[in-house]
Amino acid sequence: MLAGSQVVLIASITLLVVPLPSIQRELGLDPADLALLNSAYGLSFSGLLLLGGRLGDLYGHRRAFLTGVAVFGVASAAAALAPGHLVLLLARFAQGVGAAITAPAAMALVRQVVPEERRPRAMAVWGTLSVTGATAGSLLSGVIAALASWRWAFAIPIAASAAVVAAARLLPDRAAGETSGRAPRLDVPGAVLATAGMVTLSFGLLYAAPIVAGAGGLLLAAFAAVELRAAEPLLPLGFLASPRRSAALVAVLVTAAASATTTFFLTLWLQQVRGLTPLQTSAAFAPYLLVLAMGPVSGRLIGRLGARAVTVCGLGLGALSMGLLSLIEPGTPYAGVVLAGLLLFPVASGLALSGATVTALDGVPARQDGLGAGLVNTAMEVGPTVGLAALAALAAARTGPHRDPAAVTHGYGFALAATALLFILTAALTGFAGRSPRDENTHNREDRHEVRR
Repeated sequence: MLAGSQVVLIASITLLVVPLPSIQRELGLDPADLALLNSAYGLSFSGLLLLGGRLGDLYGHRRAFLTGVAVFGVASAAAALAPGHLVLLLARFAQGVGAAITAPAAMALVRQVVPEERRPRAMAVWGTLSVTGATAGSLLSGVIAALASWRWAFAIPIAASAAVVAAARLLPDRAAGETSGRAPRLDVPGAVLATAGMVTLSFGLLYAAPIVAGAGGLLLAAFAAVELRAAEPLLPLGFLASPRRSAALVAVLVTAAASATTTFFLTLWLQQVRGLTPLQTSAAFAPYLLVLAMGPVSGRLIGRLGARAVTVCGLGLGALSMGLLSLIEPGTPYAGVVLAGLLLFPVASGLALSGATVTALDGVPARQDGLGAGLVNTAMEVGPTVGLAALAALAAARTGPHRDPAAVTHGYGFALAATALLFILTAALTGFAGRSPRDENTHNREDRHEVRR
């Protein structure tokens, strides 16, 4: 149930991508309105994740999870019934609010329902759920655009929210503040600055507004200053002092950025240059479904080789897949470097995200489960925003004023080559970040667990 909710949260980001032209025609939107509608969910989702994770730590992860699911479900119903642009836009923002409360609480609850000796495997599977959700959303959005009204895109999140609420009795109920023995307190100034900074920075990057992005950076700097002095900070900065954890979060961010960027560039290339229909474009990404098998595989590899080795291997394969995709030309057939890259990337992202997720949450105390989950999810959601904005700018600069298929394709190829370089640099950073204690003892613990079984 927890994994399914995470998949639906991520799938909801991309469920409206392919039907956007239909929404534009029905609601009479201009390009700016359509762009804001497309990014509304991601803006509120990424901006509120730190706060959502902390709320779970303070008031109980079960309560936060169910509250977030309820908000998400009601917002999804409002979006499906929206009579106009404003209601739909507000509903998408509200969906992101619910998702930001739900996602870190769901990850934190995994630690309460999975025995300690199996948590590395569980977290390895969890690391692949975002790519699974994004792939499912892209595939379903193409089917919906071809067969039905865009409003049916919200049927899946509505049904999933209702199912989770109905099965709420399955969730453990840990009392809020049980680890501290006193009433919980929320760092309100930190929460306001973190949320405002993340949303403003993401908005500025999405819309190429340097002043807005700079304002977001200043707000985040103010957030860091406040956290240094806060008695109970929203994000204790010492939490990021571990080189392993910081490198793992960078690996999550880069891999998530590569996933979103690849989908974006190839969707445009397949439709605008190769002339595929929306349904054919969605089908072209079917190789991404390989990621479904990568969670269990990654979990076993982490038990044998260690999380760091698996992460570096995934990042290296990611560089190879981006290198293959960067070779596209206007006449490149699908059954060639494109298919090879699309088959390799889910393997690469599954390994990288699984290993990085295990490393990022290694050694996190129970009272900070929500904080750790919020940081991992923040990296997962900010990565596509920051990465897509930067790489799209690179592609546009390479393309120049010419909009012919050759120039556009070369721009996309250049940006994909830059993504390959990012993977290489992140692999080097992860390799030099130091060996995790879990890398040293996971294998032995796995063997003991198999003997007990």
